[in-house]
Amino acid sequence: MPAPILVLNGPNLNMLGTRQPEVYGSDSLDDVIGLCRRTARRFDREISAFQSNSEGALIDRIHAARGAESAIVINPGGLTHTSVALRDALVIPEVPIVEVHISNVHAREEFRHHSYISPIATGVIAGLGIQGYAAAIEFLCTR
Repeated sequence: MPAPILVLNGPNLNMLGTRQPEVYGSDSLDDVIGLCRRTARRFDREISAFQSNSEGALIDRIHAARGAESAIVINPGGLTHTSVALRDALVIPEVPIVEVHISNVHAREEFRHHSYISPIATGVIAGLGIQGYAAAIEFLCTR
């Protein structure tokens, strides 16, 4: 069996379900992870999941993925638009990366239109709600 797929969630995503439900929906982070696990199981795959509000903790977890995980699905939250360090860490594991955003960041504030992650990602999914995570997992399991 291939190594697990790492599902990373950045700052404030632990507040899904209560934070701006008109933008992010009413599903919790546990719902997201459950959806990812169910999707991966359809392909006899497993996921590892990690969320942190700390940029350093996310970078440390990405470093640990090298040789341990086969791909990364990441919703970097606000770090998408600000973190060169996160971008630099994501190339270290040398695995496919899918960047996911629950909302359509391109239909929101101008500062959300730029991503440091997109240029190094295999794919980018935005605006599909939490179904974007399932699409990312399915893509990675079938490529």
